[in-house]
Amino acid sequence: MHSRDLIEQYKTYVQDWRRYFHKHPELSNEEFETTKTLAKELESMGVEVHVDIERGTGLIGIIHGAKPGKAIALRADIDALPVQEHNTFDFKSDVDGKMHACGHDGHMAILLGAAKMLTSMKDRIEGDVYLAFQPAEETGAGAPDFMKFDNWFEKIDAIFGGHVWIDLPAGLISVEEGPRMAASSKITIRVKGKQGHGAQPHQAIDAVVVASAIVMNLQTVVSRNVSALDSLVLTIGNIHSGSEWNVIPGEAQMGGTIRFFDPTQEDHYVESIRRVVEHTALAYGATAELIYEKKVPPTINDAAASELAERVVIDTLGKEKLSKMRKVMPGEDFAWYLQDKPGCFAFIGIQNPEVGATFDHHNNRFTMDDSVLSAASAVYAEYAVQWLKENK
Repeated sequence: MHSRDLIEQYKTYVQDWRRYFHKHPELSNEEFETTKTLAKELESMGVEVHVDIERGTGLIGIIHGAKPGKAIALRADIDALPVQEHNTFDFKSDVDGKMHACGHDGHMAILLGAAKMLTSMKDRIEGDVYLAFQPAEETGAGAPDFMKFDNWFEKIDAIFGGHVWIDLPAGLISVEEGPRMAASSKITIRVKGKQGHGAQPHQAIDAVVVASAIVMNLQTVVSRNVSALDSLVLTIGNIHSGSEWNVIPGEAQMGGTIRFFDPTQEDHYVESIRRVVEHTALAYGATAELIYEKKVPPTINDAAASELAERVVIDTLGKEKLSKMRKVMPGEDFAWYLQDKPGCFAFIGIQNPEVGATFDHHNNRFTMDDSVLSAASAVYAEYAVQWLKENK
């Protein structure tokens, strides 16, 4: 049996699970009930389940094939976001201030669908398929922590995953090689000046003015310190300084992010930012400190893995469903897996204006066309089968 023959059979099954998880969101590292629900469903299929008991969140399911061979993992992230949902459909979030606003509800449903398909195709599986339901993707640290759980990551030889994507029309899938999602890093800038009276600015060193100058000067990092042929985003997302209307604050703090694709340029980017921050402050008689925190590296698809994925999409869904899509600047902690194992990260189209699926990820009205998710399940399942067959 081929996975394409099971798409319609499990269409409602996958849709129902996506809507269940959407209704019951849990935040990063709090996915306790989600983990229990997933474990119970996998066990009902006869799948071997290993729950991360120490943390209480996340699990590995293992499907043993009819024939011996290598091992491949299929991954889904399981956490929601601290977002108040504004949708009104009957499966909207039941939890105030929490919402699956990024599509991880769809990822869990896709992987459950793939598990269903794989358990009915064990005769075609030449090795083991690991089902990795990973917590805390939104923190950027979920994957590195989950890799330490048990020894599942040591045992696998390759990994496949994906993300539902609102910019891609429903039903299309992109599995291109090379950089697909950007590295994501956090920057914190602390400015120290001299507090003073609002009526006597000449006796103070205004941290608000210094911070403002730093923000403006940082714009030149992208425009004048980085090649126009490279991609870099530098965003300051918050500034905090002062508390009174008539007091010149002596301190300010800013938080932001940088996104890029070329890891060999990371040190250059950071030092360029540091130079601008420190010297701008110095020009105003103040000091400033840059704190740099790497969250995730760039997500870079292995060429051979992507080539296989393209063949699988065409074989399973038809050539018209294979799409090319530009790389994107958001980050994804799946990148940590790809630093150690060959693999591919797919984009799964979910955009459909007819069902209101047009709002961006992390928007409080985000939703998806979940009628196409079982087709993605078939691609996941078939990729695992074919990878094991071709990599004995």
